[in-house]
Amino acid sequence: MEGVDYTQDQIRYLLKHVWFLDPEVGRDVKPLPAGWNWTIPTTGELTVNQANGYKRLSYDIAQLERYRHENERLTEQKNRVVFYGDSITDAWDRKGTEFFPGKNYVNRGISGQTTAQMLIRFRQDVIDLHPAVVVILAGTNDIAGNLGPSSLKMAADNIESMVQLARANGIRVVLCSLLPADHYNWRPDVKPAAYIREMNSWMKKYAADKGVVYVDYYSALANADGGMKEGTSKDGVHPTAEGYAIMAPLAEAGITAAMKKKP
Repeated sequence: MEGVDYTQDQIRYLLKHVWFLDPEVGRDVKPLPAGWNWTIPTTGELTVNQANGYKRLSYDIAQLERYRHENERLTEQKNRVVFYGDSITDAWDRKGTEFFPGKNYVNRGISGQTTAQMLIRFRQDVIDLHPAVVVILAGTNDIAGNLGPSSLKMAADNIESMVQLARANGIRVVLCSLLPADHYNWRPDVKPAAYIREMNSWMKKYAADKGVVYVDYYSALANADGGMKEGTSKDGVHPTAEGYAIMAPLAEAGITAAMKKKP
């Protein structure tokens, strides 16, 4: 059967009210939101990729399985750096640019993740890898509402918890600003530019107060409207190779500065 493309809001509804209760059978457990004149689908009505992806989220909300086996294969190394984030980190080595060749840097980004999901997997994908430094880039998907409504304070609290966990385990922290965005293609109802500026303002102050290195990607990539500069993104959110080329030396400088600090 040909799959049906459901909207992000519809998928969120299904995850929250239907598939969490029974991932194999769709069943209406509460009235549909106003204006949603469609039938609750079974997972069999989705495309294979949709069904696998959303069912996986229903029982592994933080996607702990994504890097479990890779983590097990890692050997102990000094001065390891973990890049931790969402799709912007996840895609760093898949956008026509190499991911810091020759460096002991490990990519632990997962596309679409919010700070809440990242906090859940922080022990497995950061602490247990015993890095010298963690580079955290998180929060834009909270603003987009990828897992439902979320406030800036909720995202800030999760980021602060990750910083505290890292430092309690002797890991130096590089805290990165959110990248600019004046729209989200998958959430056209959200206008993120002002929220991103507010989040970055908090993050910069928090980093200064706690003695954490802050990397300002935003200023290097933003245009006057709070979006990505021409040539640095095709969809207004995710960097192109040119965008990553701007980010890379900023990240390197942040790592160098963090290495000079006591854990």
